[in-house]
Amino acid sequence: MPSSPLDAQGVFPILATPFHPDESLDEASLERLVTFMIEAGADGVTVLGVLGESNRLTDADRERAVRIAVAAARDRMPVIVGTSHAGTQATIDLTAMAADLGASAVMITPGAEPVPSDDRVFEYFRRIGEQARLPIVLQDHPASTGVHMPLPLILRIVREVPAVMAIKEEAVPTAPRVRALLAGMKERRVRVLTGLGALYGLFDLQAGSDGFNTGFAFPEVLSAMVHAAREGDWDRARSLYLRFLPLIVFEQQPGVAVRKEVLRRRGLIESGAVRHPGGPLPPGAAEQLDALLSSTLGDIDLTRPIRL
Repeated sequence: MPSSPLDAQGVFPILATPFHPDESLDEASLERLVTFMIEAGADGVTVLGVLGESNRLTDADRERAVRIAVAAARDRMPVIVGTSHAGTQATIDLTAMAADLGASAVMITPGAEPVPSDDRVFEYFRRIGEQARLPIVLQDHPASTGVHMPLPLILRIVREVPAVMAIKEEAVPTAPRVRALLAGMKERRVRVLTGLGALYGLFDLQAGSDGFNTGFAFPEVLSAMVHAAREGDWDRARSLYLRFLPLIVFEQQPGVAVRKEVLRRRGLIESGAVRHPGGPLPPGAAEQLDALLSSTLGDIDLTRPIRL
């Protein structure tokens, strides 16, 4: 079983992968993103997630992105790397690469097969877990994978694959699943984290979620919500959620162009470029974003972590 000091509770932002207008990797912006997350009080970062456009990266891009993120973190925070692949051996190899490059953990979700099989999904995680030198965050995100994992399957993986140290729960309705997972982990308890851009964040925290592993462009808001939940201050957690919910919903539109535009306005990435065939910012979205940012934050300097 891999050993790691990583305790997956708190906020672990999924980083966008920044590109120059010509779609080449923007290394300086990626380094700036990692540094900002440290300043904003995040508990770690995740690179090469679904909304990090991991499926549009070459193998060379993947390696460069992990190297940059790990170097920028400089042991100040853990770096989780998405290593999912449709092939089991390919996932094992990508996981080994992440370990070689200094990552703290990996995030893995299964790929869809023509004939769905819970046993094959279990075997996928078992084989990877046997060879992984890093802890695994099991990502349950059927919207992107087409794989629906029943709760008994996830609980079996937790019981029988010791390398799995956290679950990123993104199958809706999320709050009931968070409750059921926590209730079902009788023999071994792992962390359960919230995704989906924090869309159901308050409800998941109330259900017992240990924090967030998602890409909302204001991670300091999520940190404040987690701290309020830990203190039992649900009025504050609710107030923060309701204040920022319009931005959360607006960011949760299909694709990553809106989130990248927010990150650009925060001064964290130079360009909001999305790799083709990903689409650019929809018409009218910039004006809507102007109004949302103004009504939510007023004249607050977006380029610095917001003090809440």
